[in-house]
Amino acid sequence: MNRPAVLALAALLSLVLSSCGAAEQEGGDAEAGGTPTPTLSSSPSPSSPAPEENGPRVRTVALDEAISHVHGLVVEDEGVVRAGTHEGVRVIDDRGSVTAVGPQDDLMGMTGLPGTRRLVSSGHPGPGSPLPNPLGLLRSDDGGETWDPVSLTGEIDFHALAVTDDYLVGFDGVTGLIVSTDGGSTWDQGPRMAAASLAAVGDEVWAATPDGLMHSTDRAASFAPVDGAPLLRQVSAGVDGSLWGVDVDGTAWVSADGRQWTEHEEIASAQAIAALDRSTAYAVDESTLFVLTD
Repeated sequence: MNRPAVLALAALLSLVLSSCGAAEQEGGDAEAGGTPTPTLSSSPSPSSPAPEENGPRVRTVALDEAISHVHGLVVEDEGVVRAGTHEGVRVIDDRGSVTAVGPQDDLMGMTGLPGTRRLVSSGHPGPGSPLPNPLGLLRSDDGGETWDPVSLTGEIDFHALAVTDDYLVGFDGVTGLIVSTDGGSTWDQGPRMAAASLAAVGDEVWAATPDGLMHSTDRAASFAPVDGAPLLRQVSAGVDGSLWGVDVDGTAWVSADGRQWTEHEEIASAQAIAALDRSTAYAVDESTLFVLTD
C-alpha cells in the first residue's frame, strides 16, 4: 500500500476517536479521562473504474426525522435496520420511518447478528442511567429495547465489535483487539492493532485498519493484509458470508468472500454500513438511508 493511502486511513482512525470525544463533551455524558474513539479520515486514494451504467446502484431515502451520529448499523430484516446512535437505538425502515427504542445511552461499536434482534454494544450512559461510564459490553436480545451489562462495565469503551454465534472480537480503543468465546463474560488479549471497524464470518475476521484491510482465519488470533483491497473505514458481513465496505473517500465496495472487491458507488456522507447479503446493503447518515443493491 502506498504511503498516501496509509496516511489517509490513519487520519480516518484518528478522526473517529476524536469525533467520539467531541460528541461526549457536547452531550456531557462521558466522564473526564474516557477512552477516545478510533476513526478513519479521508484522503485521495488510487483511482478505480467507475461503475458501469447498468451495474451497481444506490437508492436514497430521506429519514422522517434526523438522527444523531451513528456508531453502528445492523440489518434486522430486509428493509429494516437498527442504528446505534449517541441517543440510543433507532429503528429505520426503507420508507425512511425512524422509531426510537430503549434507553438513550450513547452507543458505541454497536453490532449484531444480521437477520436477528441480537445486538452487542458499548459506549457511555445517557441521562438518568444507573450504569457507570464507560458501559463495557452490553447485550440485547430484543433489538435494543433492553440491555444487560455483560462485562468490563466501567472499564472499557469498545470502539468496534464483531459477533458470531461462537465468539466476539472487540477493539478496546487503547491496547488492541480482545476476544471472547463465552459470550463476552471473559476476554483474551488478541493482536495489538487498532481497528475502526470489524466483521466476522465463521472463523474469519476482517479489520479495517490504518495499515489497510486485515484478515484472520483463526478468530482474530493473527492477521494478514488483504492484497489489493480498498482502504476501508467500515466493513460489514452479511448472512451469506459476503462483505460490504466503505473506503476513506466514501465509496462503497462489495465482496463475495472478503478477498476480491468490486467498486460500487459513492456514499460519502454515510456514517455506518450494514450488509444483508451479496446483493443488498444499507448505510445511513444523519438524514438519509442508502439502499445499495448489486
